[in-house]
Amino acid sequence: PMFRTSKHGQDVALAHNGNLTNYLELRSMAEERGLITAGDTSSDTAVMSALLADGVGDDNSILESAARLLPDVHGAFSLTFTDGNTLYAARDPHGVRPLVLGRLERGWVVASETCALDIVGAQFIREIEPGELIAIDEAGLRTQRFAETKHKGCVFEYVYLARPDSTIRGRNVNATRLEIGKRLAQTHPAEGDLVIPVPESGTPAAVGYARESGIPFGQGLVKNAYVQRTFIQPTQTLRQLGIRLKLNPLREVIEGQRLVVVDDSIVRGNTQRALIKMLREAGAAEVHVRIASPPVKWPCFYGIDFASPAELIANIGGDDSLEGMTETIRSAIGADTLGFVSIDEMVAATEQPARQLCTACFDGNYPLGLPQGNSNADAVRTLLNSAE
Repeated sequence: PMFRTSKHGQDVALAHNGNLTNYLELRSMAEERGLITAGDTSSDTAVMSALLADGVGDDNSILESAARLLPDVHGAFSLTFTDGNTLYAARDPHGVRPLVLGRLERGWVVASETCALDIVGAQFIREIEPGELIAIDEAGLRTQRFAETKHKGCVFEYVYLARPDSTIRGRNVNATRLEIGKRLAQTHPAEGDLVIPVPESGTPAAVGYARESGIPFGQGLVKNAYVQRTFIQPTQTLRQLGIRLKLNPLREVIEGQRLVVVDDSIVRGNTQRALIKMLREAGAAEVHVRIASPPVKWPCFYGIDFASPAELIANIGGDDSLEGMTETIRSAIGADTLGFVSIDEMVAATEQPARQLCTACFDGNYPLGLPQGNSNADAVRTLLNSAE
């Protein structure tokens, strides 16, 4: 969390999951108030905490400061903050990132996912609503709204980000991934001897694929639990090294087998390219890749590091048709065949209304707009304008 002390001596600590689209506007506001300097490289979290603390005074509580500030904060944010006596939480009006409320015997819990409540033994009460601000202290829970709800939850939470033992808007994440795998087997069957997942996030979809296709499921890859997610590593060298450290093939399982390899997504293609090479070196007869999400064509500006459009493997061929794009990616990663679940099938598996989900990374429709002063956002604007 970010810590800040107001000019009246009030301490404020704030934690943030998401990304703001009007960071520059808020930063200018903070600079005008003398809260940060022009050369300061403060994050959006630091700027929010500075503005929140600045609004606290003798006549203004932190709750009143938040109620004034939050309508001017745009983008994706799930927040928790405290003054040491009261716990506060707020969620952006679109509910892009999850935020849940739990109850302990002698207290309350706010967390990003329901699985965190299970870990600490808390009972799930409800999701904090988009546009809702809550305060919890010894007197209980109080709630108020700072904006109207306009649901646009991130569909990638269901595909990859959330843990499979979490539930989002009443839909279990593991069940969603199983259903995606089932639909993937129906639309992209493969002649294979063994279905293996890219662990761990590809496992539920692989189980769903195996059940629907009738092809046996097996563990062909061993994961090192101490290696971070590879697609968010800051450099290509670290990403490639991370893949080798992260996964190791079980030769005795895969040698001579026609493999159906199920993964959650393809972003830059680093994981799949290195993985297929490893599987062939380990003796796989064929490698058929099935992906439990559509091709990622657009960067995310709402809290996920998806790089620039040029770094996304879906954009390397210049062919915008799904067939052409799929063939280009298949050739680039070295698979025998490649298949993606469609946007419609993925959304259907979540059991959420399509209009209430953000699918920007797949279709370029950004419901919260694009940030200013961001080179990747500028590149996206150029691409979207050229396509009109």
